[in-house]
Amino acid sequence: MRCYRGGMWAVSAGLIGYSSRKIRTEFQERKIPLMGVAGAFIFASQMINFTIPGTGSSGHIGGGLLLAILLGPWAGFLVMASILVIQALFFADGGLLALGCNIFNLGFWACFIVYPLIYKPITGGRLTRNRILWGSVIGAIAGLQLGAFSVVLETVGSGITELPFGTFVAAMLPIHLAIGIVEGLVTAAVVLFVYQARPEVLQNAVLPADQKSIRFVAVSLLAAAIFTGGIVSWFASAHPDGLEWSMFRVSGKEELDSPEEGIHTTLAKVQEKTAVLPDYGLKESGAETDEPEGEHWPAVNAGTTLSGLVGGLLTFLLAIAAGLLLKPGFRKKLIPGGRHSSDAGTA
Repeated sequence: MRCYRGGMWAVSAGLIGYSSRKIRTEFQERKIPLMGVAGAFIFASQMINFTIPGTGSSGHIGGGLLLAILLGPWAGFLVMASILVIQALFFADGGLLALGCNIFNLGFWACFIVYPLIYKPITGGRLTRNRILWGSVIGAIAGLQLGAFSVVLETVGSGITELPFGTFVAAMLPIHLAIGIVEGLVTAAVVLFVYQARPEVLQNAVLPADQKSIRFVAVSLLAAAIFTGGIVSWFASAHPDGLEWSMFRVSGKEELDSPEEGIHTTLAKVQEKTAVLPDYGLKESGAETDEPEGEHWPAVNAGTTLSGLVGGLLTFLLAIAAGLLLKPGFRKKLIPGGRHSSDAGTA
């Protein structure tokens, strides 16, 4: 299991390096702020689990397709990686050992497969509302189906016998189909807003985006990120997400037991120290409560609001930092006497 997940770390690191080189080649400085606010918006949106009626499950958007539509596949992938790093380190959302798998599942399929091979052919050379709607919905469904199937394959490759391939895939794909429909509609709504207000910002628009257009979209997404992370996050569903729901149906447990020693334990201890707001809430003071989890809805909680705002800010800063580091000549200015950006490795 450790070897397999370590391999996925290497794959995702390679994709980050490749994306970094592509961005340097096609660098657009004016889009750096958009990377930050788009990342903050997706971070906040991923906090909102919506109930899947009749299942007892919930889901949240992945956001990879939307990032690719707004930023292009290379920058979109880097921003998705930034989001998942912040979630794992500071909110204990997803294990550190599984981070490579998560980056691949949520970033690779949406940015490098779905966006160029499904979304762009559907929307065509001339954007229209109907094309954007169908491209977003079909693309989001395809991305989540591929990501969910990857989770199943990674589970089998990790040697986890508690989740047999046939029964696990039979649970994962249908529930992620429903989640994909919702994500597609959310993606379409955001893209249609941008199309209506500043269509030149979209990646396959005919006209190039100017600074004024990007500023308008960036400010709009920033406002949406603050509102979503600070307030809408109170209304997140308390039902288990699609993966937890599928695991419970197959194995009877929403989380599988981790080894008591080795790299799992080491990384878990690291995550325990770095996670200042675990599970998107304040660390418990030690006082126990008998009140069942999810008793009150909406869950008006200062810890949730703080998590949404802090997480969005950290994602914004990390994505901005990534964009600046990829700016040609930036690192030479940052480190006098250093190598030229054209001779340097990946960020």
